[in-house]
Amino acid sequence: MDVITWTGELACHLQAAHRMGREEFAGRLGVHPQTVAGWHARPGTVPRPDMQAALDTLYEKAKPPVRLRFARLAQPPEATAAQALRVAIAVVLRGAEVLLVQRRDGDGLQWQFPAGVVKPGAEPAAVAVKETRAETGVHCTVRQPLGSRLHPATGVQAEYVLCDHLMGEAANLDPAENAEAAFVPITSLTRFIPADRIFRPVLDALGVAA
Repeated sequence: MDVITWTGELACHLQAAHRMGREEFAGRLGVHPQTVAGWHARPGTVPRPDMQAALDTLYEKAKPPVRLRFARLAQPPEATAAQALRVAIAVVLRGAEVLLVQRRDGDGLQWQFPAGVVKPGAEPAAVAVKETRAETGVHCTVRQPLGSRLHPATGVQAEYVLCDHLMGEAANLDPAENAEAAFVPITSLTRFIPADRIFRPVLDALGVAA
């Protein structure tokens, strides 16, 4: 177990890592939303012992992606710059369709390609295949890498991998992170993800006009 001395700032980072609104976060902790609002207003506040325990419990029950987001948010700026978070993004083709997942993003939903964190020593291609199967049940194989970029929305180093579908129908196997998984027509891709948010080599590989 990680030993954390909670402050208002760290509690707010935990809220952000869970992608919860203030009322939902307060409900999970069993406190009034005004308590959470106080942490936002006074980040140096040290919660009382019973609240420290409640935050510990919520952190301990969090899934690995939530803990990773929390660790990144809680890092000092110099540490974040020294060790940028890397993710592998799988662009999985099945004929004229491409695989997407609908992420739970804060208080809303957002369509994205399947993705997973690349840990030190891991290969992005292998992570892309593994995370696609874990999130959606779809088995795929790597065709080619499509390049990398510093993602403009998240600030993480994103490695894009073009993959071919082998077997399996799209299913949401990670309901804590996702609301839905589906193969969608490539011709309709920009209805789900705006073209200006898609890495240009991905658009080129799919034959989608920017």
